Amino acid sequence: MSGKVDPDRPVVAVNKKARHEYVVLETIECGIELSGSEVKSIRGRNSSIQEAYGKILDGEAWLFSMTIGPYENARENPDPIRRRKLLLKKREIEKIFSEVRIKGRTWIPLKLYFRGPWLKVEMAVCVGKRQYDKREAMKAQDARREIAREAARRR
Repeated sequence: MSGKVDPDRPVVAVNKKARHEYVVLETIECGIELSGSEVKSIRGRNSSIQEAYGKILDGEAWLFSMTIGPYENARENPDPIRRRKLLLKKREIEKIFSEVRIKGRTWIPLKLYFRGPWLKVEMAVCVGKRQYDKREAMKAQDARREIAREAARRR
């Protein structure tokens, strides 16, 4: 990820802690089933995927604990933390299920974005990092920053 913003894919929500807390093994783009007021609320940047996680139940992919705040102009708003169905092909679901059932692996959302009129979720199969892995990653990031500062200072 280079950090570039793609105008065709405006990012609505990012799970910033995910790359710090987990090692990402594999990512997949999923559609998500929402009501109209939920989509409008998400367009207004009224959502969070920080605590969200995915599960496969009865051959269907679900997203749990994703928070979507109520849309002000809607007559009825669904439960903000209800489970939401992820739209994937059957073989994609089977592949993810085989990955996630290995002990220590989990399935979490990395970001929520629009591709044209459709809302997409980038989901990742991950393994939790140990404390020493997190420290090593922070040291490497500090070293990269220091090198960048020195290079900028010499220009």
